[in-house]
Amino acid sequence: MSRAYIFDLDGTLVNSLAGIAGSLNRALARYDLPLHGESAVRGFIGDGARMLAQRALPPGVSDGLLEKIVTAFAEDYGRTWADGTVAYPGIPELLDQLSKGASRLAVLSNKPHGFTTEIVEKIFPENTFTVVLGNREGLPHKPDPQGALEVCHALGVYPEDATLIGDSTMDLETAGNAGMKCIAVTWGYHDRERLLGAEHVVDSVEELAGLL
Repeated sequence: MSRAYIFDLDGTLVNSLAGIAGSLNRALARYDLPLHGESAVRGFIGDGARMLAQRALPPGVSDGLLEKIVTAFAEDYGRTWADGTVAYPGIPELLDQLSKGASRLAVLSNKPHGFTTEIVEKIFPENTFTVVLGNREGLPHKPDPQGALEVCHALGVYPEDATLIGDSTMDLETAGNAGMKCIAVTWGYHDRERLLGAEHVVDSVEELAGLL
């Protein structure tokens, strides 16, 4: 058992695809750009809002228009995210069990820190997580290990005593860069074959609970 479990947010704890896709498409529609179905948007997620918008745009779009889409997406998502974001079935019960044990729990997300804390506070009971950290000014995105190491420091654990749990290759890279163990979940935004570098790959919350 690890002394700390550090969870990614989108695609791991919460299904936010509908909310992200809705806000992205409304931002694109504002500028008469092609829209995308949820299956396509699923493949755009994982590297922050700017990369999300960049992947959604046709080739050759100017940097100025890209920035307008990023701003429009962020404004819309800030207003509407709650309409398309829910905890995956079984996750609240798993967290409840883990919070009663000896291990400490944390969230580490590439989402802006304000969104990250707002989502966690709305969806999960108070005091479920000891640390919640999203992207903020001066903090590099995952897979840079700085955020993961900051979380370990705040939890009072060494990286080798922590396990990062996520749904993307970025989470695998973050764990490796930080010297942590990694568990990959397949219900999120990256397909199973992309996650085979993790110590464990799990296909259900029940399977994850058995490991933890």
